[in-house]
Amino acid sequence: MIFQRSLIREFSLIALSVVGVLLAIILTRLLILLLGKASLGEVVPEAVLGLIAFGVLNYLPILLGISVFVAVLLALTRSYRDSEMTVWFTSGLSIAAWIKPVLQFSIPVALVCALLSIWIAPWAQAQSAEYQRLLESRDEVSAVTPGVFRESRNSDRVFFVDKISERDDVVNNIFVQSTERGQLGVIVAQKGFIETAENGDRFVVLLNGRRYEGTPGTLDYRVVDFERYAIRIEPKEARPKPPSSKSMGVASLVATGKPEDIAELHWRIALPLAVVIMGLFAVPLSFVNPRSGRSWNLIFAVLIYVLYNNMLSIFQAWTAAGRIPPWLGLWPVHLLMVLLIAILFYRQVAGFRWRALMG
Repeated sequence: MIFQRSLIREFSLIALSVVGVLLAIILTRLLILLLGKASLGEVVPEAVLGLIAFGVLNYLPILLGISVFVAVLLALTRSYRDSEMTVWFTSGLSIAAWIKPVLQFSIPVALVCALLSIWIAPWAQAQSAEYQRLLESRDEVSAVTPGVFRESRNSDRVFFVDKISERDDVVNNIFVQSTERGQLGVIVAQKGFIETAENGDRFVVLLNGRRYEGTPGTLDYRVVDFERYAIRIEPKEARPKPPSSKSMGVASLVATGKPEDIAELHWRIALPLAVVIMGLFAVPLSFVNPRSGRSWNLIFAVLIYVLYNNMLSIFQAWTAAGRIPPWLGLWPVHLLMVLLIAILFYRQVAGFRWRALMG
């Protein structure tokens, strides 16, 4: 019991470190990506934190699988290098004795991974899609960012605002270029604000400006100075899109019966299974000769993990394309990995018994 508790504690510390490092990398990547979109007006600054949270929830099931595999692999590799495994083998314990503590560590993590992949991650995906829909339904003026030229959705207007005054509803140094009926119009104004009429219509009101209107390539331009100029904001309602497979619940995936939906269901089940399978696979892969001083086992383990994930992705794509029966899905990959684990354990246990008999 003392041995198992100390081993699970070591697994947990390494896994937490791995998750922390990977989360820091993913958070940095998401933050840079979303801040870039926010600077272009594609994402409102208030939505950045929410989109980051939803993105992290989508990545967590994969991170948990990686952390369990790395934790078991590094902990047992260290035991080989420090000759602790030699002591355990000498005391009559085989490599199979490590299965129980590995399962005690990996199964609870797999249950958390199942909760995330089957229910929480699809909910986060649906919320993120709803966020995007709300962003698309914003009017063009709300998307304007100070210091950035912003083109309208119909590509018939270009907005530019130099800066925002101390009052958040007033902007300074406005530039608007528009094309109507083949004529080019340019408006410059010192200030502007948004005004809502009694009937609910919204207008951009420009103050103390000038409008240039004419046909490009000719000298026939009209210049008009104005003190107040109102531009009506056309409302835009983004139509709700049909939910994607990644954002649908389990019941909906089963009810549709589409190959791509069944493939998504197989993928969600595969993530928690991969936690246990790769945790057990790390036990025989952790073998290293302390005298050689090389880390070929770590390179081989990384290749096995990448191959396993790529095979899952390939079989998911084949299932979605209808090349594999929906009931079969990703199970051949799992069964192949379990068979390889059994072979590796059998070889190491058989070798341990042989050395014991010869001794």
